[in-house]
Amino acid sequence: NGAICIQPCSPSFHGETSFVCEDRKWQMLLDTCASLDVQSLFQVRKQEHIPFQGKGKPWHGKPVDGAKPFGAGNQSCQADFSCIVPDILSSPAIPGNIADIVELLKKISLLLSDNVTRGKMKSYSRIANHILNSSIISNWAFVKDRNAGSMLLDSVNAFAGKLLLRNGSESIQEPFIATKGYSIHRNTSGKSFDFSMEFNSTDNITGHMVIPEEELLRLPRASKAISVAFPTLGAILETNQPDPAFVNGMVLSVSLPEELQNILLTFEKLNKLGQVGAQCVGWHLAERRWDPRACEVRAHNITTVVCVCAHRHRTYRSFSILMSPAAPRSSALDYITQVGLGLSIFSLVLCLLIEGVVWRHVTKTEITYMRHFCLVNIAASLLIADVLFILAAIVHNATLNYQLCVAATFFLHFFYLALFFWMFALGLLILYGLLLIFLKITRSVFLAAAFSLGYGCPLVISILTVAITEPKNGYLRSGACWLNWYETKALLAFVVPALSIIVVNLIVVVVVMVKTGRSSVGEGSKSQDLRSMIRVSKNVALLTPLLGLTWGFGLATIINSRSLAFHITFALLNAFQGFFILLFGTLLDRKTREALRMNCLSSRQKWGLEK
Repeated sequence: NGAICIQPCSPSFHGETSFVCEDRKWQMLLDTCASLDVQSLFQVRKQEHIPFQGKGKPWHGKPVDGAKPFGAGNQSCQADFSCIVPDILSSPAIPGNIADIVELLKKISLLLSDNVTRGKMKSYSRIANHILNSSIISNWAFVKDRNAGSMLLDSVNAFAGKLLLRNGSESIQEPFIATKGYSIHRNTSGKSFDFSMEFNSTDNITGHMVIPEEELLRLPRASKAISVAFPTLGAILETNQPDPAFVNGMVLSVSLPEELQNILLTFEKLNKLGQVGAQCVGWHLAERRWDPRACEVRAHNITTVVCVCAHRHRTYRSFSILMSPAAPRSSALDYITQVGLGLSIFSLVLCLLIEGVVWRHVTKTEITYMRHFCLVNIAASLLIADVLFILAAIVHNATLNYQLCVAATFFLHFFYLALFFWMFALGLLILYGLLLIFLKITRSVFLAAAFSLGYGCPLVISILTVAITEPKNGYLRSGACWLNWYETKALLAFVVPALSIIVVNLIVVVVVMVKTGRSSVGEGSKSQDLRSMIRVSKNVALLTPLLGLTWGFGLATIINSRSLAFHITFALLNAFQGFFILLFGTLLDRKTREALRMNCLSSRQKWGLEK
């Protein structure tokens, strides 16, 4: 009856995959059906359209004459994927179809956003318009994923932001989504975007966006500004927090150069009855809520509201995102992350410099050589990981390049895993020094084992993670260059090894506490007991940052990812880990201090002789 399935199986069907189509309603029973592959939509497939004989029984013979798979006979399909639009528009906008179309738009924005031409944007807008029609908005209430509206907004913004402008401007208008773009530079007079759009069969609403001239003077070079208007999206976006307010106008989305700070938005009210209060807000994608801090009311009357909105381009992400499925946005969390990472990077560079200066003096025995070798690799891995953490945030915010984001995530995953496995090697070395004092390990054997453990295991885990999840487009999470959680649980490839190593290293610390506290047992002297407690406490303080025990608090952010207190605590403990390694691993080590003093004395003597 003309029904279509917009989430196709892989080119060759496996297992029992049945399709039931009746009265323009369809249902897919996906037992072993492959996940949606956008690229496959444009491949000629022999079994794409399966005609039916009887009620719900697929016909397994040859396709009927005239049936064409997606993309067949249309060489321009890959250029603007217009060939799939008619089939999608002919499908009813029921909740299951809405969810699949949102997922399709998300995958297109990830995979096919290079060189977004007018044709591409037109096809993309037509697909989005189909599920934004005011006549089917009530169907969104039955979409299973409550985050679908926010995902749609994010996908459209990402795709529209790559729109190529012909002759300095572009405009694509559909009844329920409109996109406009202009080239801008410092000599441009104030640029405005005007939208007049249909809201229902009888009413139109308008929106107006202006970039003030004084803002354009901030631009160092020619750039572009893109704005997208959604007259019905406000009724779709669901917040995580109960809010009695409702969206009383269209949703205006903007993509601007990061130098611009403030823009003016004018909204026509949908409900013009009475002089009700108005509030200007911005959509907080990470927390799925309207944020009143993003905008403020400039003017307000019975029909329109003028808002001044701050366009902020965040460079840093919350540090706690590393072990948490989601991280709440907070200025305090961002500040802690920035200060902590900056101090950590400086401390680690200083730590490596000190180790280089004293290396000859502190590695005279096999056990001290092994200890300092582990310490240097811990510091080096954490230093590279912290730098990559900042670069990954910059890549995500500045370039929005999917391949670069994948590469940044891979190396970030690898070096943070290397940090943990080198801390694991140090823990095993401590156990070796305490429990296996008569077992001798040669330096060559130690180096081979340490490199295999410290870098070999992380490399295997990182490669397997990207190889398994990336073909399904489930490697990256939405909103950051880091491992996915909700779709593929790729984050477990970091969390499980890290927490396992933390548990082992915690056992190491307990063994150290027992060994160092045993000498005072039975002596009965309070002073001896006090000295023993101080010695045990000192050992615990020294080993906690070196063995990564503070990362164990990441378990709390996994269990309750919305708790700001947990995220701040985690960031405080771990963003400053480089400083703690410098303090407890280098500066408070007696032999290192003696070696530094000897080196300073030697340098003074040499300077005196030269003088």
